[in-house]
This record gives sequence, C-alpha cells and structure tokens, in this order.
Amino acid sequence: MNNIPEKIHAFNVYLRGNRLLGLSDEVTLPDFEAVTETLSGPGILGELESVALGQFSSMEMEIPFRQMDDDMFKLADQSTSLDITLRGSIQFTIGSTTETAFKPMRIVVRGKNKSIAGGKAKQGNGTGSSIKIEIAYIYIEINNAPKIELDKLNFVFKVNGKDLLEKVRRMC
Repeated sequence: MNNIPEKIHAFNVYLRGNRLLGLSDEVTLPDFEAVTETLSGPGILGELESVALGQFSSMEMEIPFRQMDDDMFKLADQSTSLDITLRGSIQFTIGSTTETAFKPMRIVVRGKNKSIAGGKAKQGNGTGSSIKIEIAYIYIEINNAPKIELDKLNFVFKVNGKDLLEKVRRMC
C-alpha cells in the first residue's frame, strides 16, 4: 500500500529548545548543492561534472518574522552559534483508503547569523523582516528515521543513516 505525502500540516521553530514566536508562515530551507569539478579529456566524451562526495556549497536557511521583535534579535548575535529546530507533522493519505494520517518531521540546523533583512515599514502591516543563517550542520529526520546529516566542520555526511565519509575519515 502506498502512502501519498500531502503537506506539512503544522510546525514550530525553536531556538535551543525555546519556541520562537512572531514567525510568518514560511521558512526557506537550504539547498544541497554539491561541489563539483569538470572532467574532460581522453576517454571522456565531452565534459562530466564530478561530485566531491559530501562537500556542498554554502548553505543558508531564511527565517522570516512578521515584525522586528525580541525573538528575531535573539538570532542576530553573530558571535554565538545558533541551534535551530523545526518540529512538525507531515500529513499523508494512506494508500487507496484515503485515510488521513500524520508522521513527525524534525530539522536541526546549527550555524551563525549571516544577514538581517529589515523589511518594510508600512502602517497597519508587518515588516516582513528575516534572518539568514549560514549552516554548518543540518540533520533531517522523517518519521523518527534519520534521512540526512551533514556536519561540515566534523567531516560527517550520512544519508538514510549510511555514513558516506567513514572510509575517507579513516584515511586522513
């Protein structure tokens, strides 16, 4: 029986375990863009982008706020590491029964404040302010199972619990 994922039903954002308030409805999650090098020459027909396993370009996560407020400025200190957790529930349909069910989602990121967007000041409206975090660590868990763990500073890259850099760490 196939489960059909539908949507993130609900989520909250936490800083070191304390829920952040005043968030707008959408947090921009990072892209995993691998570092590559172009290979060409004898034995290769044209060019081929070679992926450096476990190495990714700069990654960022944007957290929007309705208004410039205390919770936003808790993330602004560039001298401290930020430990952010998104906890939520993913809604899905169970196979052909059309029954609605839920499974937990957790995303943990660590990094530093990269930028602050002040937004706009308009009477009767929110500012649309935001914070961007440069990510050094990210862990994604769906239904209590690890999906991706990337720790740029400790040379760890795991997918579905499989440590893809274990052999490389032993060689270095």
